[in-house]
Amino acid sequence: MSKPEQVLQIEPQNELRFRGPFNAPVTSYMKLTNPSDKRVMFKIKTTAPKKYCVRPNSGVLEPNSNIEIAICLQPFLFDPAEKNKHKFMVQTVFAPDGEINLEQLWKVLSPEQLMDSKLKCVFEMPVEQNESQEDATKSSPKFTTTTEANNSVVTELQKAAQEVQQLREEESQLRQENLQLKEEILQLKQHVASGTTANRYAPPVQEETIPMLFIAFSVIVGFIGIILGKFVL
Repeated sequence: MSKPEQVLQIEPQNELRFRGPFNAPVTSYMKLTNPSDKRVMFKIKTTAPKKYCVRPNSGVLEPNSNIEIAICLQPFLFDPAEKNKHKFMVQTVFAPDGEINLEQLWKVLSPEQLMDSKLKCVFEMPVEQNESQEDATKSSPKFTTTTEANNSVVTELQKAAQEVQQLREEESQLRQENLQLKEEILQLKQHVASGTTANRYAPPVQEETIPMLFIAFSVIVGFIGIILGKFVL
């Protein structure tokens, strides 16, 4: 003779999940709903009765009513490598009319009369926040050191860019002065060639100063080139 089908609606249907850490009591909940028009007796059993506290663990559900069952897992040393075999079973039967002595009635019922549903227990260990914080703390000094190094490089590059800009401005100014000097020399040569300078007592043009200026200009331009080459590399 086959067992009758479960009349109650059980939530969750197949698994009871307990989320750690398990160094303190952890509670999971089960909801029983009676959709029928008859009263239903229920009783909850487990394969590990010493590890769980179930409230209520038995009772009577009136027609079209529901009840929430609190299942408290006692603290224990959790080992992820250990396979969990804990299970729960919800047994039900239609209640007789009149007064009911639950304890006595459960003793006289035969297994063929009972409707039962089984649920397995699942233990979940969340990611430890302490480990995440430690990892973040360990990585912080590296991040700080890298940031400081980057800031130092940026500062040096900014200084170098300012120096390069200043040298370019000085180079441009020297080029302008060189052009102006060339124009003055050309004008002076033209003036001398035209014979307009009749004063023979006028001091001669100091042509020696012209090569010196060219030499100084060449030295400065070369120095600027060397500095620019270093920053580019």
